[in-house]
Amino acid sequence: MTWTTNDIPDLSGRLAIVTGATGGLGLETALVLAGKGAEVVLAARNPDKGAEAERLIRSRHPNAAVRFDLLDLASLASIQAFAERHLATGRPIDILIDNAGIMALPTRQTTVDGFEMQFGTNYLSHFALVGRLLPLVTAAKARVVQLSSVAHRSGHIRLDDLNYQTHYSPWPVYQQSKLAMLMFALELQRRSDAHGWGLTSVAAHPGFARTDLIANGHAGKPGLFARGARLLEAVLSHSAADGALPILMAATLPDPTPGGYYGPTGFQEMKGPPGVAVIKRQARDADVARRLWSESERLTGVAYG
Repeated sequence: MTWTTNDIPDLSGRLAIVTGATGGLGLETALVLAGKGAEVVLAARNPDKGAEAERLIRSRHPNAAVRFDLLDLASLASIQAFAERHLATGRPIDILIDNAGIMALPTRQTTVDGFEMQFGTNYLSHFALVGRLLPLVTAAKARVVQLSSVAHRSGHIRLDDLNYQTHYSPWPVYQQSKLAMLMFALELQRRSDAHGWGLTSVAAHPGFARTDLIANGHAGKPGLFARGARLLEAVLSHSAADGALPILMAATLPDPTPGGYYGPTGFQEMKGPPGVAVIKRQARDADVARRLWSESERLTGVAYG
């Protein structure tokens, strides 16, 4: 039986935070959560896009409890400020969806803190965000969702040079960041179980969803690669709304598998109905996950205790 948004229970009274929620997968996810009654925080870096996203959601759901909150994932200071605003309210967070990301930047760029941009934005930022918000997500025994990708299958955690200071290449860096997100989800569940945090940590991927992610990265540049990507997109992709379904499934299933992974169930998990996705062997390497966690705490300055 195919899972759809009709299977999502009433979320009234729940607080959900979605990063990168002013467009693409994040906006589609926020739209559905708001429609199901959740109070939704659109955590992103552009206030103008935030206002547009709020208007769009309210046009679909006039009674939606939705608001924009500034979060620049390329800045540890912005992450800390965002977390401090929420900690000051004391409001437990029921659903935290770490969605925002960038893909395959043609040249190496860095965040304001000096991290390679893809690894810093896609992974380290979310590691820091969850750590900063840990008191609020544990208070609610929250569902915490990390956004991974089919790209994790070819990923490798380069522990001796996580920020690719040498031999930068767009796709291996992206693959590492998405493998790191999946490993983070699995390790967070292990640590929650060990420390009694009560979290349900899961991951999801959208398959090949038609969003601006491709256009803004390597595949959006002119040339043979871009033409090939557009051809594949026409054949293998699905809409951003369909790509959001595994994320929503991971976030709202009443009884998900702790440390579970969800994605499209069609050919090569590119598109199709949402369901259980395949976790490649390297993502299950608990020793590498522990070492990555320790290095992430060192780099971000955020310790989970």
